[in-house]
Amino acid sequence: MLKKCLQESNYTVVMTGAGMSTESGLPDFRSANTGMWTQEDPSQIASTEALNKNVEKFFAFYRQRVLGLNECEPHKGHDILAKWEKEGLIQSIITQNIDGFHQEAGSREVSELHGTMKQVHCQTCGKIYGNDTYVEEKFQCECGGKLRPSVVLFGEMLPEDAFMKAQEESEKADLFIVLGSSLTVTPANQFPMIAKQSGAKLVIVNLEPTDFDIYADLVIQDRKIGEVLEEVNEELEQEER
Repeated sequence: MLKKCLQESNYTVVMTGAGMSTESGLPDFRSANTGMWTQEDPSQIASTEALNKNVEKFFAFYRQRVLGLNECEPHKGHDILAKWEKEGLIQSIITQNIDGFHQEAGSREVSELHGTMKQVHCQTCGKIYGNDTYVEEKFQCECGGKLRPSVVLFGEMLPEDAFMKAQEESEKADLFIVLGSSLTVTPANQFPMIAKQSGAKLVIVNLEPTDFDIYADLVIQDRKIGEVLEEVNEELEQEER
């Protein structure tokens, strides 16, 4: 059924959430229970307030996250989405993830709603550095400003460009596929409904049920995203032979 939806669509948009990242071995932000964070609320540390008032904890938290990220890589699902983009089967990706794996796998049209942890930038002058500065425990810019990950912190707005692009893509979609998102975080969970209201078919692939399943034309649960995408890709390739 997913293969048929893809083949019949002229404009397909994919939205990915934490479930896409966890299949690469990256821990879910909300369940980040690595050692020192078992007693801490990450939302209190990954915030603008912590950057300004509790900076040592902020740096330590994000250094741990960068180290964890740099040990992981895109999985077969990321590779298939990049392949489908090249083949014109999908037109763009909206992601809630900050791992940069879509671009690493070769996807080009990616709207990063929550920024990226592949780089850091100076809070004062805006200069951009690679995240290796955090690995090396360098947290200060040449100008003396604090280096922070280029992600959306608690207390900040989503990047306007990425948000507007995601909205436009959702309105254009004939088919909108959600991969690995519980659809509980606003405003990202608006996009499937924007697509649906604009006439798109909605497909939700997630391990657990979501509140939006009732609006979906197809729901796939209890399966890994990579396996689902690989299965569809094999079906498509068999047809071409």
